[in-house]
Amino acid sequence: MRLGVNIDHVATLRQARRTFEPNPVFAALIAQQVGADQITLHLREDRRHIQDRDLELIKELVSIPVNLEMAPTEEMKSIALRIKPHRVTLVPEKREEITTEGGLDAVSLKSFLSEYIKPFKESGIEVSLFVDPEISQVKASADVGADAVELHTGEFANLWNAFKFKEAHRELERLKSAAKLGRDLGLRVYAGHGLTYQNVKEILKLYPLVEELNIGHSIIANAVIWGFERAVREMVEILKKAKTEGR
Repeated sequence: MRLGVNIDHVATLRQARRTFEPNPVFAALIAQQVGADQITLHLREDRRHIQDRDLELIKELVSIPVNLEMAPTEEMKSIALRIKPHRVTLVPEKREEITTEGGLDAVSLKSFLSEYIKPFKESGIEVSLFVDPEISQVKASADVGADAVELHTGEFANLWNAFKFKEAHRELERLKSAAKLGRDLGLRVYAGHGLTYQNVKEILKLYPLVEELNIGHSIIANAVIWGFERAVREMVEILKKAKTEGR
């Protein structure tokens, strides 16, 4: 199971004081050094955490893939086509939200997305859609020509964190069904949102249907206590077990 480390909240700490530290570029380099498979970052329209220069430097300096989360706007398309990350992940975005609250509605945006993603594919940039684990959303993602889907694990995480384990396992089955359909349709399947060192062990049961997890907040939160290097390394080790234990 691959690990994409989302470094957004390193930048959140920096932007709280509008200063130069902590530096998300350093965090990306440390994550790479200790075993992350990918750096994920979300350049938001309001630039609340990651800044354009962060993206530019990370793309220039890291040697592992860069996954740019972005709203499907013309401004973000222009930036992505200039920087050329390994992947763009299209996500919904609201100015008033604290974090991304749900998946992109690929069903209602089908016509728009079919045209919007063409320049990325022509430029050799992988296109992933961040969607809720619904059959209709996975099908629509394949229909518009996406290369992959990232399944939104937020509902599972909220239920698990509230100790509603029966409901959480039902959501896990929903994620499994969506992942299986995605693979059957020729999509690569990833997952993320709200995953922690505790609940991620349940998500690992979806391997190899799900081949990659993108995790940020829990790693950054624990890095405050443990240090960033240990926080990344411990998550890397948890995910590696998905292969060694034959899940």
